[in-house]
Amino acid sequence: MAIKNKKDQRRVSIKKRIRKIVNGTAERPRLTVFRSNKQIYAQLIDDKNGKTIVAASSVEKGVEGTKVTKIEQAKLVGKLAAEKAIAAGIETVVFDRNGYLYHGRVKSLAEAAREGGLKF
Repeated sequence: MAIKNKKDQRRVSIKKRIRKIVNGTAERPRLTVFRSNKQIYAQLIDDKNGKTIVAASSVEKGVEGTKVTKIEQAKLVGKLAAEKAIAAGIETVVFDRNGYLYHGRVKSLAEAAREGGLKF
């Protein structure tokens, strides 16, 4: 896999380091975050079966139409992910920041998911 620039290369190496430790199960899935320049995505993944249990993103109907900052958008996605997870019967998760710093949009998504009822 050819990585385009040093920033992405750094993030991928940090991501690999994190993924050695963080694994999701059906009872305690991995809450992973992906952030692009404009959008943010969250998934609850069962690594043993290789399946995505719940997914939430800023392009979904409840979040997309709102005119808010990207940090507030991440809060909405975190709350949405927590609501979907609780509806699926999941209360505890393992947080995977996916190589990003725990700061800004990633932090606001995680805090909103905690406020929404997820434990990690």
